[in-house]
Amino acid sequence: MHATSTLLTPATSRQPRSYRWRVVDIVIASVIGVASGLIFVVWNQAYNPLSGLLTPLLPGLQALLGGGWLFAGVLGGLIIRKPGAAIYTELLAAVVSTLVGGTAWGATILVSGLVQGLGAELVFALFIYANYRVYVALLAGAGAGLALAVNDLLLWYPGSAAPFIAVYTVSAIVSGIVVAGLLSWLAMRGLARTGALSRFAAGRSSRTRV
Repeated sequence: MHATSTLLTPATSRQPRSYRWRVVDIVIASVIGVASGLIFVVWNQAYNPLSGLLTPLLPGLQALLGGGWLFAGVLGGLIIRKPGAAIYTELLAAVVSTLVGGTAWGATILVSGLVQGLGAELVFALFIYANYRVYVALLAGAGAGLALAVNDLLLWYPGSAAPFIAVYTVSAIVSGIVVAGLLSWLAMRGLARTGALSRFAAGRSSRTRV
């Protein structure tokens, strides 16, 4: 009897995954969104001088700077690991950046936040919110980058020539992969090592696997 109960313990003790948001999820997602929004304010100011250096080299290359606005959704998705986390954190960051610093792009920044968050969200959803390894983070960053490119090309560069569209899209995706994907994953791993994410699956799983 003792041997039988021991064999059954792992199966019976496994808890089903819950996608319901807890209070702590809302609080931490909000912290991520607000903190990211403040970084967005700084990035808004840095974009024009930096893009002025890239654009003359190759029109469309300025999209390499896009990752500075994409990491909020990916980081939120990696840490919270619940449906809607990427959209919530990215959109909140856009709202905060608009309220605190204002932008030259007006209310369209909110549309950008929603679309970019959705780009990352769709990747996490594709993996059924169950896989948060580094390659999923990179794909989420790429999804956010692609969303940024489509949104910008429609809103700000309608009727652009094919070469510009290609360069802008590839640059946005590369930036999304490196900045929003890889750096967010490294940030999540770093936070997990400090114990700050001990109440999240991100903190527990980061201690055991990559």
